[in-house]
Amino acid sequence: MKYMEYGSKQNDTILLLHGGGLSWWNYEEVAELLEDEYHIILPILDGHVGSDCPFTTIEENASEIIDFIDEYLNGSVLFMGGLSLGGQILLEMLSQRKDICSYALIESAAVIPSKLTNSLIVPAFGSSYKLIKNRSFAKLQFNSLHIKPSLFEDYYRDSSQISKSNMIAFMKASTSYALKDSFKETSARIHVYVGTRETKGIIRSAELICKINPSSTLHLMPGLRHGDFSINHADRYADAVRRIIQES
Repeated sequence: MKYMEYGSKQNDTILLLHGGGLSWWNYEEVAELLEDEYHIILPILDGHVGSDCPFTTIEENASEIIDFIDEYLNGSVLFMGGLSLGGQILLEMLSQRKDICSYALIESAAVIPSKLTNSLIVPAFGSSYKLIKNRSFAKLQFNSLHIKPSLFEDYYRDSSQISKSNMIAFMKASTSYALKDSFKETSARIHVYVGTRETKGIIRSAELICKINPSSTLHLMPGLRHGDFSINHADRYADAVRRIIQES
């Protein structure tokens, strides 16, 4: 597993999983805000630029990260966070290993499969994949995601290099992912964050996560869109991490 690392290894570890089509820079500013207090690891998810293997399934990516934690981090970490695809992988990790972390922050993760969206992925990318290498098209896509302008070069560099097969693989996995029953057994304290301007499917997913695990805490963020919290409001995200750890 390839990853970026911040802070001293002598401190408690926080591991943050980026969104699909993005990379470790999703959490770069958050890591910089927390590196004096914690040891921060930002994995590069399978199938993304800089990773060491293609994307297969959410379940396999979760298992690989668990193996990494077992080998290098004594089997568990203090805190884990994940956005969208990264949030789904985090949920799967919590389902596979109930004590993989003490605290978890799930941001904008879909857990209600969409058969229609899933069925449209292959034909959609068959006709439009070449456009992702076009800078003007990438700019339009970037603007539609409402990511802060300073991250465009990172976004364009990495999104334009993701292979068609990897992009299709992780998008199909994401649109078909459903929570496992074992998720309710996790010992981690779960905090679920979702913006009020996200799709109904994402908001319903946040509610379902908390229904399946009633000890979870739901945080509705007025006016925020998909990915807004960790990408565009790093200071608020870092404060949330501190508060979750300190108040629990």
